[in-house]
Amino acid sequence: MIEKMRFISLTGPRDDIDRVVEKYLLRYDIQLENAITELGSTTGLTPFRAANPYDSERKTVHHIIETYSDIFTEVSDRSYERENTAENVGRCARSVDDLAKKLAELEAVGDKFEKEAEAVRSSLDTIRPFTGLDYDIRRILQFKSVLFRFGRMPKEYFDRFTSLAYDQVSSIQIKCRENGDYVWLVYFTPSGQKDRTDAIYSSMHFERLFIPDEFIGTPKAMSEKLESQLAAVEKQVEVHKARVREFLSANAGELIEDRDCLDSYEKIFEVRRYAAYTKHDEHMFYIICGWMTEKEARRLDPEIESDKKIFALVDDKSHTAKSKPPTLLKNPKILKPFEMYTKMYGVPDYNEMDPTWLIAVTYSFMFGFMFGDLGQGLCLLVGGLLLYLRTGNSLTGIISCCGIFSSLFGVMFGSVFGFENIVPARWLRPTEAMMQLPGVGKLNVVFVVAIAIGMGLILFCMLLNIINSFRAGTLGEMLFSANGVAGMIFYGAIVLMIALFLAGKTLPAGGLLAVLVIIPLLLQFFKEPLTALIEKRKAEQDSEKAGPVMFFVQGFFELFEVLLSYFSNTLSFVRVGAFAISHAAMMNVVLMLAGAESGNPNPAVIILGNLFVCGMEGLVVGIQVLRLEYYELFSRFYRGTGREFKANI
Repeated sequence: MIEKMRFISLTGPRDDIDRVVEKYLLRYDIQLENAITELGSTTGLTPFRAANPYDSERKTVHHIIETYSDIFTEVSDRSYERENTAENVGRCARSVDDLAKKLAELEAVGDKFEKEAEAVRSSLDTIRPFTGLDYDIRRILQFKSVLFRFGRMPKEYFDRFTSLAYDQVSSIQIKCRENGDYVWLVYFTPSGQKDRTDAIYSSMHFERLFIPDEFIGTPKAMSEKLESQLAAVEKQVEVHKARVREFLSANAGELIEDRDCLDSYEKIFEVRRYAAYTKHDEHMFYIICGWMTEKEARRLDPEIESDKKIFALVDDKSHTAKSKPPTLLKNPKILKPFEMYTKMYGVPDYNEMDPTWLIAVTYSFMFGFMFGDLGQGLCLLVGGLLLYLRTGNSLTGIISCCGIFSSLFGVMFGSVFGFENIVPARWLRPTEAMMQLPGVGKLNVVFVVAIAIGMGLILFCMLLNIINSFRAGTLGEMLFSANGVAGMIFYGAIVLMIALFLAGKTLPAGGLLAVLVIIPLLLQFFKEPLTALIEKRKAEQDSEKAGPVMFFVQGFFELFEVLLSYFSNTLSFVRVGAFAISHAAMMNVVLMLAGAESGNPNPAVIILGNLFVCGMEGLVVGIQVLRLEYYELFSRFYRGTGREFKANI
């Protein structure tokens, strides 16, 4: 179903707009429309251009709460009962500014300690690899005639250099530390050999590291000193973080209250983007308009009737609105998940029929027919229901509904996890049931039933298209289209003749067949000129301008395409029966692999086989049924050109 909508327009003194929005509109779901666009023919309309003066404070408080979200989740939101007057909102904004300044001061001190800790940590990372060097670093840094290099070398190059080239280089090398990838070392060389020695070490991928001048003592002593210093600074960091958290915890309730206040005022200010104001005599008036459900409008109407500052107009027929009414779907809970499929194709127009109920019934029915198994169906039912209750995901709800029909058809087919000897088949076995058809021969019953179901659904969708076209006022589409009255009569006559022929009954007389078949085809052929005639307008067709020959050529091929679509759409439903047979055949293969014929089947193979079939074939069947819904059913009657209702304040 589609909720009935009402177009509401509110007018009052310009300075009263914030009170009206907070007192009335924020309590209801309303989709606001741009007043200037809706009332474009009205002169003197001006948009509200002022920006929210407290937007900066609102963003600040949101940033604080999001940054320290773990603190605020432990604090229950406070509710505040006061109007968002300029005085109250200003107080909230000032409160946010004050708290933000104090927090910034605390964070600045914390940042100072963080930077100090990072500097100490960097120095420690530099000196720690050289703790194996038992010599005063400052004395090394003061060498004049002997040059030194601190650094690291990849382990594979270090081993190669030590074994092949070390004796040929004028240097003394001290290995300080190593891990799986690198060796940290210090080498010394005479000043005169500096260039040659550096070049050789560089060729071995030696990476030089620079030791700061302020290091005093051995690397080990310096490392211990830095570790002690780092521990002290990190303690200061933690102490200061605790102070920040303590400050925020003490003020969390106030910040949440300020956030809610500023958010509420933002919503009030947001309305101004859609509103307009106008001048009458010396007075300024605001205008707000939008869409509400009939139920919501009935609740709002008595509230604003007693408010002397507001003039409200609720249009039951939506004549004053330029925009078409938005669509809000309203379906029982069991059908709610299937709204996902409807919206995937397109939101129904406000005056169009909601097809959710149709896809819910036909999708579940055809899925069950194609995937009939009592055991697997119950698994889909229970598993999908549990997931839907936990996550609310629409697809899991659809799976659960499909599980109901899979279970029912499992009883009809006598199949439980592929076993056909547990429950008797209440209808037939898909792989065994055959029937003799005149002029066709022996054919599986499920194919015949699938085609019959398809024919019935196509005729029903044609009826829905006639109803939708009547609602939309498109008489030509309703009477002369392939899915209108002419198409329904033609296709119905063909279905009737096929049914009579297969049943061995006498076909209708030739005159009746001409009326039921030839005349509907001619009506479809001349659809454009006939539509123009009954709608009292001039036919607009390129083929007509080009002459009667082109008109008849184009009409012939269009009619041929229509006939072909009738045939192909009908045959598409063969897949319903084909998957019913393939499912039974696949389960027979699983049982054969498990050794069920010997009377002692392998449980592991049974379980894995059922999981595989349930997962793979369930996915394929789900996609194939959706294809039938969209291409064979929805395309015949459903346009999906509406816009979804979305409350925007």
